[in-house]
Amino acid sequence: MALTGGEVLLERGNDGRVAYLTLSNGPYTVITWEMRQFVAERFAVLDADPEVRVVVVRSDGDHFTSGGDIAGFMEVDPIDFTDLGHNVTAAARSPKPVIAAIDGYCFGVGLEIALSCDIRLATPRSQFALPEMNLGMIPGSGGTQRLARLIGLSRAKFHIMTATRIQAAQALDWGIVAGLQDDREALYAAVDELAVRMAAFSPAAQRTAKEVLDKGVDGPLYTGIELERKAYAMLRATHDFAEGVAAFTEKRKPEFTGR
Repeated sequence: MALTGGEVLLERGNDGRVAYLTLSNGPYTVITWEMRQFVAERFAVLDADPEVRVVVVRSDGDHFTSGGDIAGFMEVDPIDFTDLGHNVTAAARSPKPVIAAIDGYCFGVGLEIALSCDIRLATPRSQFALPEMNLGMIPGSGGTQRLARLIGLSRAKFHIMTATRIQAAQALDWGIVAGLQDDREALYAAVDELAVRMAAFSPAAQRTAKEVLDKGVDGPLYTGIELERKAYAMLRATHDFAEGVAAFTEKRKPEFTGR
């Protein structure tokens, strides 16, 4: 049994459309074995809630997270590692858009959590790394695969096989993050603004776009285009599309319901 402790707090915004998952375990936000499961449990609740349209993942520590509870891992039976990574990568499987707000260290499993999110915003002081090589280990929760797909195989090999950190400016240049904000206050304000903006879109269109992008990018181009085409045809039959067209012609804001 691994060392326990820490929490993944769940709260909803004022109108219920935006939900916040806050990683909480001290200034460095160390991710315990228990917290990994909390991530999956919280997403299960949010995925089943039709009122929630966007999820934000953030931390209440001085850093997004310095990584996992290394000592605690030695108390876990090796057979329990068979499903390692399935819990903390719940954001990738969620049908809802997920935004990561990153300030400070984003290391190890913390980076794997962030890479599972759809959009990442950060601060200039943020640093990113998969440092498992320092322990005689490799990333085990999707880090090798997601980072390679995001920044390219050669760069991923260098940073994973040498445990070299990626600075915020480089992360922005390579597309690891979509933008940098001056400090945490500005970061959280920008994330809130983005989440509210995304929550106003059609949930059906957001869910479909996420699925088409995630599944299409790993296949041949013609497969992705075919997936896109059929998804487009499916959305044509939704009430949200009809509402969007009506709102456009009537010069008003659409009221999307997700149907």
